[in-house]
Amino acid sequence: QVQLVESGGGLVQAGDSLRLSCAASARTFTTYSLGWFRQSPGKERECVAAWGQGPAYYADSVKGRFTISRDNAKNTVYLQMNSLNAEDTAVYYCAADPRQYYYSTVPQDYTYWGQGTQVTVSS
Repeated sequence: QVQLVESGGGLVQAGDSLRLSCAASARTFTTYSLGWFRQSPGKERECVAAWGQGPAYYADSVKGRFTISRDNAKNTVYLQMNSLNAEDTAVYYCAADPRQYYYSTVPQDYTYWGQGTQVTVSS
């Protein structure tokens, strides 16, 4: 069983930056497929960034502003979020799966999930 622990959310103003972190308990995490998802009230969970065997995927709404990265030595994946706006307000979740996808934006493809961290952007 892999545990994912997220941190880094908070309340910021439009235009600010945040970096979300997701620390994993498994050393084999370095080969896992990774994803960052977000969910707002009344909306479906959407993938904002994903990374597997190929180049990272970014949703159009965050492309050029968000960056997914990983530190294998720390078993941690990050989501750097710049130029935040009110539409980015959501609960953000990291996800991981041992299957080595090229990348996946489908929540059902991920076995392990973090607890979620709230990001609120005031305009």
